[in-house]
Amino acid sequence: MAKAVAAFTLATAISAPTMASADEGGVSFWLPGIYGSLAALPQQPGWSFNSIYYHTSVSASGSVAAAREITLGNLNPTVNISLDANVRARADLLLLNPSYTFATPVLGGQLSLGVMAITGRNHTTLDGTITAGVGGFTTTQAGVIDSTITGFGDLYPQMSLRWNMGISNFMIYATGDIPVGAYDSRRLANLGIGHGAIDGGAGYTYFNPQTGLEFSAVTGLTYNLRNDSTGYQNGIDWHLDWGASQFLSKQLHVGAVGYFYNQLTADSGALPILGENKSRVAGIGPQVGYILPIAGHQGYLNLKGYYEFDADRRPSGWNAWLTFSISPAPPAAAMPRRVVTK
Repeated sequence: MAKAVAAFTLATAISAPTMASADEGGVSFWLPGIYGSLAALPQQPGWSFNSIYYHTSVSASGSVAAAREITLGNLNPTVNISLDANVRARADLLLLNPSYTFATPVLGGQLSLGVMAITGRNHTTLDGTITAGVGGFTTTQAGVIDSTITGFGDLYPQMSLRWNMGISNFMIYATGDIPVGAYDSRRLANLGIGHGAIDGGAGYTYFNPQTGLEFSAVTGLTYNLRNDSTGYQNGIDWHLDWGASQFLSKQLHVGAVGYFYNQLTADSGALPILGENKSRVAGIGPQVGYILPIAGHQGYLNLKGYYEFDADRRPSGWNAWLTFSISPAPPAAAMPRRVVTK
């Protein structure tokens, strides 16, 4: 399929608390859903550009919200504390992703390099009550905290290698987080995560040009560095993004997308009263994509959405992605080489 820009992971604090029972603030480096259908297919050599409008609306209660309320309220986590808190977040982000694909093979595969930047707005509200008791004395804090930030997030470089073997296509990738985005551990809403991270994994795409049927899956692991502002370190995360679609013509395809995210090891530095700190979430939804020619290049539009379920110690809700990409056009006689439905 025709090449759109290589998919990139990102970590953006779209749900705002900066200390939680799992994945600090309930926010992981990996943004589930960043990879989609046809992810491992070959690309056309040269420069490509991908832009994504990303909207999410999530909420959480329990330890995810209470942990941040403790931090903001400056309460001692070693005393007897009763927690009742809720957090809600909405984010509108623009993800900008230029990449370059080399014509010369590397290890028999196709090498692509790029970097993604994000900009946008995050609005978060935290409301709840904390009652802390020592001996016969108690103190209660209640109220609402409202926080909004508009700015730039972290940077996310990525390298990928792809191999084509007929209807089977394989990919390996490596990426990471450069924590230069808008972040303050004392602020409720952020656009960065406040720490570095390294992620790597592999992907597979089955695509049959004769039938127009395809299926893709990309999986990987994230190792998180320590957040020096809070002394918190996320555990090791596992993630799987998948997409399946049917081409109704050479331009139009429809299908489904989904993801699974699960934290394999516990965080370190969490508040003891919050218990074991591992998070998980899953999502599923529809997608539609359309390929179009643009001044000698190939353009691609994709709309997909996810409804989240089975969330634990992590905010959940729904999210939508509108992708527009432009890349070198494939040879006229060939079908488009790659489309990334992100």
